[in-house]
Amino acid sequence: MIRAVIFDVGETLLRDDRYWASWADWLDVPRHTLSALVGAVVAQGRDNADALRLLRPGIDVAAEYRAREAAGRGEHLDDSDLYDDVRPALAELRRIGVRVVIAGNQTARAGDLLRALDLPADVIATSGEWGVAKPQPEFFRRAVETGQAPAEETLYVGDHPANDVFPAAAAGLRTAHLRRGPWGHLWASDPDVIAMADWRIDRLTDLAAIVSD
Repeated sequence: MIRAVIFDVGETLLRDDRYWASWADWLDVPRHTLSALVGAVVAQGRDNADALRLLRPGIDVAAEYRAREAAGRGEHLDDSDLYDDVRPALAELRRIGVRVVIAGNQTARAGDLLRALDLPADVIATSGEWGVAKPQPEFFRRAVETGQAPAEETLYVGDHPANDVFPAAAAGLRTAHLRRGPWGHLWASDPDVIAMADWRIDRLTDLAAIVSD
């Protein structure tokens, strides 16, 4: 039985296009250049912010983030950033009695922006608000606590093996790997992902049937 479903954010619920495009514009580099570098560093198992450090060696990412906010060019989200299956999938899970939690590696500001979207979720939290980020075990402990169900009755849904599937499974949660976005597609056929994920899905609307089984 699955009593709680916890969702990753970037490339699970939200398209990351706007986020990285805004960084490229701020740094005055072609958007494709930054996008390609993000893909390269993540495929190497590195922090995606290393793409910014490759473009601007010595950059203080946190300071630049604050400068963007001060200049009125900070984070922004609206419904156009959501994948089209997000609202119906979350709403259906709540309708059938599942607790819905959104918890990913985002800033505290992103948490505020997500809550402003009025998504059909019981709780929305970010690593910036919790002070701990994936893949740290404490993040998943907090996520399970927020889901209000035992780990074995909690499903974590995400696109990234190293940040989502593997650490969630290590924490005792059930896992669903989402074939979406660059990381979801890159690792969709990876033998370790296939072996570790309890389910592999193409759309979030697949989850209601899984939970109902």
